Amino acid sequence: MTQELDLDAVIRQRIRGLRLARGWSLDSLAARCFISPSSLSRIETGHRRIALDQLVPIARALGTTLDALVESDEDEDVVIRPEPEHAKGLTTWLLSREGALNGVTVAKMLITPEREASQAQVHPGREWFTVLSGTVRLQLGERTILVEPGHAAEFSTMVPHAIGAHGGPVEILTIFDHDGDRAHLHGPDGAPQK
Repeated sequence: MTQELDLDAVIRQRIRGLRLARGWSLDSLAARCFISPSSLSRIETGHRRIALDQLVPIARALGTTLDALVESDEDEDVVIRPEPEHAKGLTTWLLSREGALNGVTVAKMLITPEREASQAQVHPGREWFTVLSGTVRLQLGERTILVEPGHAAEFSTMVPHAIGAHGGPVEILTIFDHDGDRAHLHGPDGAPQK
Protein backbone atom coordinates (compact mmCIF):
# COMPACT_ATOMS: atom_id res chain seq x y z
CA MET A 1 0.00 0.00 0.00
CA THR A 2 2.87 2.40 0.81
CA GLN A 3 4.40 1.79 -2.61
CA GLU A 4 1.03 2.62 -4.21
CA LEU A 5 0.82 5.87 -2.21
CA ASP A 6 4.38 6.78 -3.19
CA LEU A 7 3.60 6.26 -6.88
CA ASP A 8 0.42 8.28 -6.47
CA ALA A 9 2.48 11.19 -5.07
CA VAL A 10 4.96 10.92 -7.97
CA ILE A 11 2.11 11.06 -10.52
CA ARG A 12 0.71 14.17 -8.84
CA GLN A 13 4.16 15.82 -8.87
CA ARG A 14 4.60 14.99 -12.55
CA ILE A 15 1.24 16.50 -13.48
CA ARG A 16 1.96 19.69 -11.54
CA GLY A 17 5.56 19.88 -12.79
CA LEU A 18 4.58 19.48 -16.45
CA ARG A 19 1.79 22.03 -16.08
CA LEU A 20 4.13 24.59 -14.49
CA ALA A 21 6.88 23.89 -17.04
CA ARG A 22 4.45 24.87 -19.77
CA GLY A 23 3.49 28.02 -17.87
CA TRP A 24 -0.14 26.91 -17.59
CA SER A 25 -2.53 27.79 -14.81
CA LEU A 26 -4.89 25.19 -13.35
CA ASP A 27 -7.66 26.74 -15.42
CA SER A 28 -5.64 26.44 -18.61
CA LEU A 29 -4.82 22.73 -18.14
CA ALA A 30 -8.34 21.98 -16.91
CA ALA A 31 -9.80 23.50 -20.09
CA ARG A 32 -7.44 21.42 -22.25
CA CYS A 33 -8.37 18.12 -20.59
CA PHE A 34 -12.08 18.89 -19.91
CA ILE A 35 -11.81 18.55 -16.13
CA SER A 36 -12.99 21.23 -13.74
CA PRO A 37 -10.21 23.39 -12.26
CA SER A 38 -11.26 22.42 -8.72
CA SER A 39 -11.04 18.70 -9.58
CA LEU A 40 -7.63 19.20 -11.15
CA SER A 41 -6.46 21.14 -8.08
CA ARG A 42 -7.63 18.32 -5.78
CA ILE A 43 -5.85 15.76 -7.99
CA GLU A 44 -2.57 17.72 -7.83
CA THR A 45 -2.78 18.26 -4.05
CA GLY A 46 -3.82 14.71 -3.19
CA HIS A 47 -7.30 15.60 -1.98
CA ARG A 48 -8.91 13.55 -4.73
CA ARG A 49 -8.17 10.05 -5.90
CA ILE A 50 -6.69 9.84 -9.40
CA ALA A 51 -8.85 7.87 -11.83
CA LEU A 52 -7.68 6.37 -15.11
CA ASP A 53 -10.41 8.20 -17.05
CA GLN A 54 -8.87 11.46 -15.78
CA LEU A 55 -5.23 10.52 -16.37
CA VAL A 56 -5.66 9.82 -20.08
CA PRO A 57 -6.93 13.32 -21.00
CA ILE A 58 -4.44 14.94 -18.58
CA ALA A 59 -1.53 13.09 -20.21
CA ARG A 60 -2.78 13.98 -23.69
CA ALA A 61 -3.21 17.65 -22.77
CA LEU A 62 0.31 17.75 -21.28
CA GLY A 63 1.77 16.22 -24.43
CA THR A 64 3.00 13.09 -22.70
CA THR A 65 1.96 9.46 -22.46
CA LEU A 66 0.07 7.68 -19.76
CA ASP A 67 3.11 5.39 -19.34
CA ALA A 68 5.37 8.37 -18.70
CA LEU A 69 3.02 9.71 -16.03
CA VAL A 70 2.64 6.41 -14.17
CA GLU A 71 6.05 4.78 -14.58
CA SER A 72 7.70 3.81 -11.32
CA ASP A 73 10.35 6.07 -9.89
CA GLU A 74 12.44 3.07 -8.86
CA ASP A 75 16.10 3.46 -9.71
CA GLU A 76 16.60 0.31 -11.83
CA ASP A 77 16.52 2.34 -15.05
CA VAL A 78 19.24 4.65 -13.70
CA VAL A 79 21.45 2.76 -11.24
CA ILE A 80 23.64 -0.05 -12.51
CA ARG A 81 24.64 -2.59 -9.86
CA PRO A 82 27.49 -4.49 -11.49
CA GLU A 83 28.33 -8.05 -10.50
CA PRO A 84 32.04 -8.87 -10.64
CA GLU A 85 33.22 -11.43 -13.17
CA HIS A 86 36.40 -13.19 -12.13
CA ALA A 87 39.19 -14.75 -14.16
CA LYS A 88 42.73 -15.48 -13.01
CA GLY A 89 44.26 -12.12 -12.11
CA LEU A 90 41.33 -10.16 -13.59
CA THR A 91 38.06 -8.94 -12.12
CA THR A 92 35.66 -7.04 -14.37
CA TRP A 93 32.60 -4.97 -13.48
CA LEU A 94 30.40 -3.92 -16.42
CA LEU A 95 29.26 -0.35 -15.79
CA SER A 96 27.00 0.06 -18.81
CA ARG A 97 23.99 -1.83 -20.04
CA GLU A 98 23.98 -4.09 -23.05
CA GLY A 99 23.02 -2.12 -26.12
CA ALA A 100 24.26 1.10 -24.55
CA LEU A 101 24.39 4.36 -26.43
CA ASN A 102 26.68 4.29 -29.48
CA GLY A 103 27.46 0.61 -28.89
CA VAL A 104 30.15 1.24 -26.30
CA THR A 105 30.82 -0.81 -23.18
CA VAL A 106 32.18 0.80 -20.03
CA ALA A 107 33.94 -1.46 -17.52
CA LYS A 108 36.04 -1.23 -14.41
CA MET A 109 38.85 -3.78 -14.23
CA LEU A 110 41.12 -4.90 -11.44
CA ILE A 111 44.23 -6.52 -12.90
CA THR A 112 46.72 -8.27 -10.63
CA PRO A 113 50.20 -9.60 -11.42
CA GLU A 114 48.73 -13.14 -11.23
CA ARG A 115 47.06 -12.52 -14.56
CA GLU A 116 48.74 -14.66 -17.12
CA ALA A 117 50.59 -12.65 -19.73
CA SER A 118 47.94 -12.28 -22.37
CA GLN A 119 48.64 -12.68 -26.03
CA ALA A 120 48.62 -9.32 -27.75
CA GLN A 121 45.31 -8.87 -29.53
CA VAL A 122 44.38 -7.11 -32.74
CA HIS A 123 40.83 -6.19 -33.71
CA PRO A 124 38.99 -3.32 -35.41
CA GLY A 125 38.19 -0.20 -33.41
CA ARG A 126 39.66 1.96 -30.67
CA GLU A 127 40.13 1.52 -26.95
CA TRP A 128 40.40 4.02 -24.12
CA PHE A 129 41.23 3.55 -20.44
CA THR A 130 42.20 5.64 -17.45
CA VAL A 131 44.18 4.36 -14.50
CA LEU A 132 42.41 4.68 -11.15
CA SER A 133 45.19 3.08 -9.08
CA GLY A 134 48.44 1.22 -9.65
CA THR A 135 50.51 1.31 -12.83
CA VAL A 136 49.40 -0.24 -16.13
CA ARG A 137 51.89 -1.95 -18.42
CA LEU A 138 50.52 -1.36 -21.91
CA GLN A 139 52.15 -3.47 -24.59
CA LEU A 140 51.40 -1.62 -27.82
CA GLY A 141 53.13 -3.18 -30.80
CA GLU A 142 56.87 -3.17 -30.05
CA ARG A 143 56.50 -0.53 -27.31
CA THR A 144 55.94 -1.02 -23.60
CA ILE A 145 54.27 2.03 -22.06
CA LEU A 146 53.75 2.54 -18.32
CA VAL A 147 50.55 4.45 -17.57
CA GLU A 148 50.35 6.00 -14.09
CA PRO A 149 47.26 6.80 -11.94
CA GLY A 150 45.25 9.71 -13.27
CA HIS A 151 46.60 9.25 -16.79
CA ALA A 152 44.67 7.80 -19.72
CA ALA A 153 45.56 5.95 -22.90
CA GLU A 154 43.73 5.81 -26.22
CA PHE A 155 44.88 3.76 -29.16
CA SER A 156 43.86 1.95 -32.30
CA THR A 157 43.15 -1.68 -31.55
CA MET A 158 44.54 -2.62 -34.95
CA VAL A 159 47.94 -2.34 -33.23
CA PRO A 160 48.74 -5.54 -31.29
CA HIS A 161 48.03 -4.68 -27.65
CA ALA A 162 47.93 -6.20 -24.17
CA ILE A 163 47.21 -4.58 -20.80
CA GLY A 164 48.80 -5.83 -17.60
CA ALA A 165 49.71 -4.81 -14.06
CA HIS A 166 53.16 -3.39 -13.33
CA GLY A 167 54.56 -3.85 -9.82
CA GLY A 168 51.24 -4.62 -8.14
CA PRO A 169 47.48 -4.56 -8.70
CA VAL A 170 46.03 -1.96 -11.04
CA GLU A 171 42.51 -0.65 -11.36
CA ILE A 172 41.30 0.90 -14.62
CA LEU A 173 38.15 2.34 -16.10
CA THR A 174 37.88 1.39 -19.76
CA ILE A 175 35.61 2.03 -22.71
CA PHE A 176 35.35 -0.46 -25.55
CA ASP A 177 33.54 -0.09 -28.81
CA HIS A 178 31.53 -3.10 -30.03
CA ASP A 179 34.59 -4.87 -31.46
CA GLY A 180 36.60 -4.30 -28.29
CA ASP A 181 33.79 -5.67 -26.16
CA ARG A 182 33.77 -8.88 -28.18
CA ALA A 183 37.57 -9.18 -28.14
CA HIS A 184 38.22 -8.39 -24.48
CA LEU A 185 35.12 -9.44 -22.58
CA HIS A 186 33.89 -12.39 -24.66
CA GLY A 187 35.49 -15.36 -26.29
CA PRO A 188 35.25 -16.25 -29.98
CA ASP A 189 31.90 -17.96 -29.38
CA GLY A 190 30.44 -14.85 -27.73
CA ALA A 191 30.54 -16.37 -24.24
CA PRO A 192 32.15 -14.41 -21.39
CA GLN A 193 35.87 -15.09 -21.01
CA LYS A 194 37.01 -17.05 -17.97
